[in-house]
Amino acid sequence: MSDSQIEYGPKGNSKELESILNYVLDSNMKIDYKDKKPTPVCIWGTHGLGKTEMVRDFAKQRGWKFNYIAPAQFEEMGDLHGMPNVIENKGSKKITTYCPPDWVPLEEGPGILLLDDINRADDRILRGCMQLLQNYELSSWKLPHKWQIVATANPEGADYSVTPLDDAMLTRMIHLTLTFNPKVWAEWATKSAVDNRGISFVLTYPELINTKRTTPRSLTQFFDLIKGIDDLKENIDLVISLALSTLDEVTTSSFTNFVNDDLQKLIEPEEILNTNNFSEIKKKIESLSEDIEGEKRTDRLSTITTRIYLYLMSSNYTESSIHSENLIKFLVLDCLPKDLSMSLYMQLLKFSNKNIKKMLRDKRLADFLLNAM
Repeated sequence: MSDSQIEYGPKGNSKELESILNYVLDSNMKIDYKDKKPTPVCIWGTHGLGKTEMVRDFAKQRGWKFNYIAPAQFEEMGDLHGMPNVIENKGSKKITTYCPPDWVPLEEGPGILLLDDINRADDRILRGCMQLLQNYELSSWKLPHKWQIVATANPEGADYSVTPLDDAMLTRMIHLTLTFNPKVWAEWATKSAVDNRGISFVLTYPELINTKRTTPRSLTQFFDLIKGIDDLKENIDLVISLALSTLDEVTTSSFTNFVNDDLQKLIEPEEILNTNNFSEIKKKIESLSEDIEGEKRTDRLSTITTRIYLYLMSSNYTESSIHSENLIKFLVLDCLPKDLSMSLYMQLLKFSNKNIKKMLRDKRLADFLLNAM
């Protein structure tokens, strides 16, 4: 983030913010709504980080209802309050009531109303949202019981076309800022069946992510586009065109080099764990661990290590008797930096799967780790 960009609240990746969001929304659920209303949450972050998806997934995982609005699309206050309707009251007197907009939830929660990109709305609409944020109601309608409000916002300043939130609106919400973490993204991407070559690319070149055009969102779009291309090198001209359609030139150039260097063929976790000839796997990893000038390529080794972790912790993972032996052989490889071996071991040890922990009980590994300390 540049110095001219203003964001609010603690910064963290999606996993870290989800933990805070869990606590805040659980605390809000204990409020009786009579004398006090829940405190809305605003999640800040640059474009393409997945703020909207994070909130949507949060509601889905909990089985909560979910309603979405983009206040920037509202042109009139009627879009927020609803349209007037004249009816006859007692004594044949006519009065004006308002019909709530169709996005207003009608059923009792729990549920989340997402105000997406709230600070891209016109100032008039923002002022109209203030009562909603404070009282969970407007003059014409109110949110049902157990509904909560979450907003998302882009940073103020720099190149974002946003309406600055004044102190009165800021103090009506709790604020968090979402940041990009390649390993957390790779975990999500693995579960979401994103192209494995794309996951390897992001883990190998994490510094390229979150520029103006290269974001987690645009990368996922690109990886979806190339998923049907089996041989990327054979179709490199098409791959470059597709990359330029979604990514910046620097990232496109890096991905082209990634393909031409055959790094998209980085050894897969399944290949390592299922092999009956680990000596062949060892040769491949040793070859990948050094470039033409003989320099150690820890970035490639780190990518392979992370992919193994993601594979083992996946809900789709099926244990095989040969996996334990091959995992131990991988962890004690001479070409694998000790810090990477130790990191993978510690990550797997924290994982709650008993079978994975059992795989790590090996005297060779214990001796290796003691010597590495």
